[in-house]
Amino acid sequence: MGKMDEVILVAPRDEVFKKESLTFQGVNSEDERITEIMAQIEAHYREMRRGDAEEDPLFKQPIPYVVITREDEVFVYERLVGGGEARLHNKLSLGFGGHMNHIEGAASFSEVLKLNTDRELDEELQINGEDKLKIVTLGLINDDENSVGKVHIGILSALQLKSGAHVEVKEKEQIAGKWMSISELKQESVYSRLETWSQFVVDILE
Repeated sequence: MGKMDEVILVAPRDEVFKKESLTFQGVNSEDERITEIMAQIEAHYREMRRGDAEEDPLFKQPIPYVVITREDEVFVYERLVGGGEARLHNKLSLGFGGHMNHIEGAASFSEVLKLNTDRELDEELQINGEDKLKIVTLGLINDDENSVGKVHIGILSALQLKSGAHVEVKEKEQIAGKWMSISELKQESVYSRLETWSQFVVDILE
């Protein structure tokens, strides 16, 4: 089965944004709006073939987008030419995560989100359990200014690690990772290489 035949979770855009009354561009960190949009996703999410979802802006694909932090540093990765989607080669990214799948027996959308997030992090990174402090919700990401963004909504969180924590990428032939300070990420030479969602995140980091 090709990746476009994978069955993923989606939610109707009209419901997610209540007929555009909740729409925003970039990162939104307002607790009330986050709560309302997440409630809409929980109430209306369904399954769809990924290839169909990628072509249908009437649906939003919820994507966990987890930023790994260590004091004032962020773990940044670069997709190498050997791996993944060509449009992202040599781009820098801060977010780990991916499409969500149905979880049989899950009690709530929150549980579905947590289990999908845990799976994605475990597939991509090696992090010692004792180095993990907590995961904090930062907001939601929406980008309707390009065709890829139009069909996704990011659920943004930060996994905070202990000082000196070690993180390793598992797919070394496809991804190279390193720690960078927030001030480095804001430098134009680095910022300009960040994928759009990551630029949105850097804009809210202090």
